Amino acid sequence: MTDANPLPPALSLRDYMPYRLAVTSNQVSRLVARAYQDRFGLSIWEWRVIALLGEAEPMTAQALSDIAAMDKVSVSRAVKALVERGLVHRAEREADRRSRDLRLTGAGRQTYREITPVALGAEADLLTGLDDSEIAVLAGVLDKVRHRAAELLAGPAPDPSAPDPSATG
Repeated sequence: MTDANPLPPALSLRDYMPYRLAVTSNQVSRLVARAYQDRFGLSIWEWRVIALLGEAEPMTAQALSDIAAMDKVSVSRAVKALVERGLVHRAEREADRRSRDLRLTGAGRQTYREITPVALGAEADLLTGLDDSEIAVLAGVLDKVRHRAAELLAGPAPDPSAPDPSATG
């Protein structure tokens, strides 16, 4: 007689790659944030908005959300705070009056110029102990995982009622 409800495979959270990536991402974000939060008074989300706008502007909030894989609420709050602080300017788009172009103000560009070396220093500290080839491999693996996650997100959601293809019977 077979068990109609077999136990799922064992899961060790410490070894579960999505968990490990999430924990690593959170720790790295907190480390880098520590380098600029006190000095610049910016949240992680605000820093990301400034960094992205510093690389390419103008940009819409939707584009920021897509590029940084940030949820729209976090982007909206960050943009609102940065506009209130005079670091970001929001202007109506001529092509689509429902969305707004975002640009750094003069003060925002100055903050970007000051914070960039701080962020790069935190990155250098983090990567100390890795040689150039290890850094290149890490970057390549992270890119592959990110691209695969994007592919899976773009596809249909898995059917929870479908049989598990990895299960043996």
